[in-house]
Amino acid sequence: MKTLVLAEKPSVAREIARVMGARDKHKSYMEGPKYIVTWALGHLVGLAEPEDYDKKYATWSLEDLPILPERTKLKVLKETNHQYKAVQQLMKRQDVGELVIATDAAREGELLARWIMQMAQWKKPFKRLWISSQTDKAIKDGFAALKPGSQFDRLYESARCRAEADWMIGLNVTRALTVRFNAQLSAGRVQTPTLGMIMDRENEINGFRSQEYETLTADLGGFQAVWRAAGGDSRIFDPQETQALMKRIDGRKGTIAQVKKSEKVEPHPLAYDLTELQRDANRKYGFSAKQTSNVLQRLYEQHKLVTYPRTDSRYLTSDMTGTLKERLDSVAIGPYASLARPLLRKNLNITKRIVDDSKVTDHHAIIPTEQTVLLNQLNPEERKLYDLIVRRFISLFYPAAKYDSVAITVQVGNDSFHVKGTTVKESGWREVYGGDYSDDDDERTDDSSDHERALLPDVLQGQSVTIQRCHIKSGRTMPPKRYTEAALLSQMEKHGLGTPATRADIIEKLVSSDTIDRQGNSMHPTGKGKQLIELAAPQLRSPELTARWEAELERIARGQGKPEPFLDSIRSMAKELVSTVKGSKAEYKPHNVSNSHCPDCNARLLEKKGKRGKFLVCPTEDCGYRRSAEKRLSNRRCAQCHKKMEIKEGKAGLYVQCLPCGITETLDKDKQHVNKRDQQKLVKQYAKQESIGSNLGDLLKAAMEKKGE
Repeated sequence: MKTLVLAEKPSVAREIARVMGARDKHKSYMEGPKYIVTWALGHLVGLAEPEDYDKKYATWSLEDLPILPERTKLKVLKETNHQYKAVQQLMKRQDVGELVIATDAAREGELLARWIMQMAQWKKPFKRLWISSQTDKAIKDGFAALKPGSQFDRLYESARCRAEADWMIGLNVTRALTVRFNAQLSAGRVQTPTLGMIMDRENEINGFRSQEYETLTADLGGFQAVWRAAGGDSRIFDPQETQALMKRIDGRKGTIAQVKKSEKVEPHPLAYDLTELQRDANRKYGFSAKQTSNVLQRLYEQHKLVTYPRTDSRYLTSDMTGTLKERLDSVAIGPYASLARPLLRKNLNITKRIVDDSKVTDHHAIIPTEQTVLLNQLNPEERKLYDLIVRRFISLFYPAAKYDSVAITVQVGNDSFHVKGTTVKESGWREVYGGDYSDDDDERTDDSSDHERALLPDVLQGQSVTIQRCHIKSGRTMPPKRYTEAALLSQMEKHGLGTPATRADIIEKLVSSDTIDRQGNSMHPTGKGKQLIELAAPQLRSPELTARWEAELERIARGQGKPEPFLDSIRSMAKELVSTVKGSKAEYKPHNVSNSHCPDCNARLLEKKGKRGKFLVCPTEDCGYRRSAEKRLSNRRCAQCHKKMEIKEGKAGLYVQCLPCGITETLDKDKQHVNKRDQQKLVKQYAKQESIGSNLGDLLKAAMEKKGE
């Protein structure tokens, strides 16, 4: 009997087939003496649509909501139907006696495999391949230690509950909002509270009132110090107070009241999980969370250089300690050789900050594999991300960074001046980063300048100093910063919104649905997003609610909670949310109405963003008119200013217009200009039909006559 192996993607299936000896290639699978390896193309089976329960649900209506079937159904997805049939046929082969689930070792991977098994009515034994990297060694070791499929039943139940909860909440609330306010409004249990956080920050910014202030710095000869009030604030909001302060201290002698020196020991940072890596890539390289996920997947799957990406753990497991030197050896090349080679000559210092079984759930932290790397085979994006992972991994085995923190307080009469400084004693792990001590905190919003780390001379308590001159610096209080993607990921993680694997997709969904907008590296709510968050029910906007749901899903995965009570609470919530929308008295006004009218129904066109730029679309349901929003210039020039005129479309068809001069001319369809590209196409199309002796003019003439017919 043969074993059927179900991978998630063709690329992964090919690697497994190669390693396990399944070399006979077919359209939908590979086969060998012992194994048949096929793939799923992502989800082949999904939850049924409302119209699959009742055809009346194909038409969206408030009266039909909420749609809450007692038992959910599954359906084969149309776009991947051909692959499902192939997998189903393999499952029914008489010579197949066992199945190995080799989809991604995570909640979503488990779900897609189980749904396929359920749809195909698989009744035979099955096992689970649970690996954290795609190297040949990892695949062989994984197949040598296959786990019983039943060991992951709770993980499947958790995934099923998550999918059904998203269906019930997302579908019902989205339909309710869309129908009630006659606009495409999408809501969900994770995306709505995420949008809510962005909107809360926007309200803080809009409600902020900036104030001017001044700070006063005294030059004390060997160093400078900043004046601070008794409460520690260095900002002075009344200019008259600044002048009075300057008069009473300028040229006066003071005393060094306190010299506080303390040794700081800063241990190495923890290894990367997905969210922390997404944050760093966004801060340092401006990568979006989705971009980081995609690049990381290539490093894992295609290059086999890093371990499983979608992890929420920052620790390693004890069974990996024997592989750490081999991994260090594999990265000890190029810019990393001088950093990794010294570690290989001695025993590694493996502490609880590196290896801790109790803090690893499904997968350990992201680290390099034992695969030898060829840096010139990586593109610039892959190179940058790999650099982050390798340097973080190497830093795990370096000692703590040590430095002296010095704080000096100078007393001049009743006034106090303060300065802080740092003296590096041992770079430790910071050597891996070139001794960089910069602060990467996205949320830091210091208004004053006394946080700078100055180089300070050796001074003694009680020593006399003289104020040689004073410097006044003006500033303004600053509002909170808009979220960068890194900061937003931190907030989502803090409130338990989504998982490391889904957070990037949630942000992308908010962008694609035109509820938030990326401006540089900052996330701004759009006019649509601002209204949507007000139309959504307050309980759906709260991150605490979704965080509780996510925690309950985790409890189900661990066997501490049960699916049905959770789903019952979701059904109740869906009813309440739909009821809130139905009873709403609010109004929605499209924020993106353009000045252009639909040539078919005369409705004002809406401007939207697409992958190929902005486009205009008619909001009328049964119209469907759509065109690019970019200016289309004709070859006809204005008789007055001689500039090219814009092509417009009206009820009577195409016309050209010069907006500055106001001149409009109709376009005769029979005399429209044919551009060079169209000419070339027409010539190629009809050249074969003409004799070799025909010239270009004859060919064009024939082609144009043919087109005119």
